Order: sequence, then structure tokens, then C-alpha cells
Amino acid sequence: MKTSALKKKLYTIIFQSDTKAGRRFDLVLLLLIILSILSVCLESMTAFRRNYYTYIHWAEWVFTILFTLEYLLRIYAHPKPLAYIFSFYGLIDFLACAPTYLSLFFFGAQYLIVVRSLRLLRVFRILKLNRFITEGNILRNALIASTHKITVFLISVLSLVTIIGTLMYLIEGNASGFTSIPKSIYWAIVTITTVGYGDLSPQSPLGQFLASILMIIGYGIIAVPTGIVSVEMAKATDEAKYKCPFCHSPLQNGKANFCSNCGQAQEKK
Repeated sequence: MKTSALKKKLYTIIFQSDTKAGRRFDLVLLLLIILSILSVCLESMTAFRRNYYTYIHWAEWVFTILFTLEYLLRIYAHPKPLAYIFSFYGLIDFLACAPTYLSLFFFGAQYLIVVRSLRLLRVFRILKLNRFITEGNILRNALIASTHKITVFLISVLSLVTIIGTLMYLIEGNASGFTSIPKSIYWAIVTITTVGYGDLSPQSPLGQFLASILMIIGYGIIAVPTGIVSVEMAKATDEAKYKCPFCHSPLQNGKANFCSNCGQAQEKK
């Protein structure tokens, strides 16, 4: 019974942020994540690494041990440990700890580059920040709802740059640097996105005319995915307003005083 009560209490603190203890735990974890990412960034700077490597090294081990304890506590407290381990956040929590331990298995100067690559994986700790962004769910839902529209849009854009790239290859040819259709398509993508590297440019009047049309089309195309996602974000935001913040069940247009699913009192918006 004591073990069950302990697990329940740990689960409330670690996995739920609607309690005082849970908010404190999240704030401490957030601070540790930010500090650990900062240490990775500082370690990549030659001057800091030369003068303060020992301190950064020990700090990294402190962060790794703390994140390992957090990971083990999450496994212990979760009612379905395997479900957590193989979940998105479970894998991210594992990646937050694994690289430092993996670096212990590499010995010798010839492996230093490999160790450095493994240690750079610590930057994945930044993904642990996702759990602190409630509004991220709105953005995620908007992106999911926009997937089909954006897919159709991207296919249309790819078709357009393929056609225009092929035409430019026929018009300009090798003399202007358009040595192949793929290279001409690359030029079309750079032009339509208004990046304009300048490594390729049409020389003939007809090619310049076609490039001008593509540039004008590019300005209009940039606005399309933004509009699609903006509309879906507005819809997702409205839906979120009328959902229970505790169990996420739909509410009756925000007029209900209590959630019909979990019974929690609702704040008026």
C-alpha cells in the first residue's frame, strides 16, 4: 500500500503540472535543461573549452546523473512503464542521458571525434522543453490539420519548378551554366523561394523574362502555406477554448460550469 501511494504521489508530481509540487518540479527541470544546453554550447567554443573544460565536464556529469534519476523515477512512477519508455517523451528523456554514458565506451585518441559526435547529441535535451509548452498542442493540431492541403500545395510547387527548370534548360543551355535539368530545377527553387544565391542567372532576354515571372509567382506562393496554417491555428485555438483543461473533453461552447466527463469545475473565459 505504501509503495502504491508513493508511486501515485510521484506520478502526480512528475507527470502532472496542475499541482504546486508539479509546477515546482517542472520549473527545476526546465532550469536544468536550459543550463545543460548552455554547457553544450559553451563546450563547443574553443576558448571556454580550453580554460574551463574541467568545470564543464563535471557539470555535464551532474546534469546527466540528475536526468538519469528523473528518467528512472518516471519509469518507476508510470502505471505503464513500457508505454512511457517507447513514447515520444520517453525516447527524448533517454536521449538526454545516453550520449554521456556512451562516450565512456570509446577509448584512444583515434576515437575522440566519435566521442565528440556522441556528446553533441546532448542537444536533444532541448526537445524536453516541449512538455512545458501547452500552446504547442494548438500548433501541432494546426499542422496536422494542414498536412493534406500543404502536401497538395508542395506537389503543385514541385511541378511548377520542374516545368520552369526544364524550359530554362532549353532556353539558356550550357552557355549560361544551366548544364542539366536538375541544376535548372535547383535554380528555379532558389528563385521561387526568393533566396537568390546568384550562382546561376539567365542571360538571354527570354530567360530573364521567364525568371521575372517566376520571381513574381514566388511572392504569392510564400503566402499560401502561411494562410493555410493560420486558418487552422485559429480553428484549433477556438476548439481549445471549449475543451476541459483537465481531461480535454469537449465542453458546451464554454457555458458548462463542470465537465461532464471528469466533473472538474470550469473557469469562465
